[in-house]
Amino acid sequence: MKKYDIAIVGAGPVGSTFARNVADKGFDVVMLEKKREIGIPLQCAGLLGQKIKEINILPDEYVLNQVYGAHIHSPSNNIMNVGKKNVQAYVIDRVGYDKYLANLAVDSGAELLLNHKVTDSYLKGCLKTKEADIQADIIVGADGHSSVISSIFNDKPRSFMAAQYLIETDQEVFDRDNVHLHVDDSISPGFLWSIPVTSSRARIGLFSNMNYTELNNVLAKFMDTEPMFKTAKIIKKYQGYIPIYDPKKKIVDNRTILLGDAASQVKPTTGGGLLIGFECAKIAAESVSKALEMEDYSYLKEYENQTKKRFKNELRVQIEVQKIFESMNNQDLDEMFLKLKEGNAEELISKYGDMDTQSTLIKEMIKNGLLFSIVPKLLTRRIMGLWK
Repeated sequence: MKKYDIAIVGAGPVGSTFARNVADKGFDVVMLEKKREIGIPLQCAGLLGQKIKEINILPDEYVLNQVYGAHIHSPSNNIMNVGKKNVQAYVIDRVGYDKYLANLAVDSGAELLLNHKVTDSYLKGCLKTKEADIQADIIVGADGHSSVISSIFNDKPRSFMAAQYLIETDQEVFDRDNVHLHVDDSISPGFLWSIPVTSSRARIGLFSNMNYTELNNVLAKFMDTEPMFKTAKIIKKYQGYIPIYDPKKKIVDNRTILLGDAASQVKPTTGGGLLIGFECAKIAAESVSKALEMEDYSYLKEYENQTKKRFKNELRVQIEVQKIFESMNNQDLDEMFLKLKEGNAEELISKYGDMDTQSTLIKEMIKNGLLFSIVPKLLTRRIMGLWK
């Protein structure tokens, strides 16, 4: 049985980023990845907010497109157009980026074991795989929404299902500068997206409480009814799960911590988790390093405390926003869009909107009274109460 300082279950982007950070500090690190190839199959829309370059490394070679704004569609196709002059998001080659981050971790000294599925975890830092048994002072569960490590000390997680198509047309029909977002009560609290990769290629997808067959039916109908997709061909189909954010989830237990989707470190409104996960990976690396250096595993609680302090309020606001959308039928949604447009919300969203931090925009909507006009007073009071 080989012994390490840190064993990371899962070599996805968050696990790999954490591995690089602790390997750079000189610790003996191993990543156990159940897949035969990093990043395959793709299970992400591949749209990252512009803050990614402040939080992690993103080489230009993995950026396929730059997005400046969004067209947000109501059920009856009332449209809000929002955006800024500077880049707001990057459309990335997610498979290539995942491999790049894993290779960076290996270059820093971490060991990568592919095709090593962890089947069990025991006390005192023991992991069992078909190929080998691993022992480590600290175990890190970065193994996704259905984490084996999380299941040891948490209940079964709740998830949304997501489906996505890569489509291509024989004409340049896609506006490369803007994504399209569609809301409808049939898929709420999820939504449908169209993300331009090139002027002739796009990713269309959605997440919802539906099963995979139902999601495919929605996408098929969407392609039939949207003029720009009528001549499009489906190049690839993808599916995956998005963990539902759980503020009560335990992310530290004895000498084990959880990261990324395994820790439900995702935005409730969009299901995106990479930027949060990358920040949490850095926080975790500091706490784990201190625990090993001081030989005191109580320092792992600092990771839990600091991540809660960093993200708790933002995620609570997003939960309330998600509840508002989930409570609305299509008539409510259409009326809300009209009120937002009348209240000059497009300018407000363009100025204060951020795909990763939504609490700033909500505060501004409270200040100018716009929020009071579009949601019930009870929900408004609940949202305002988050800042007390």
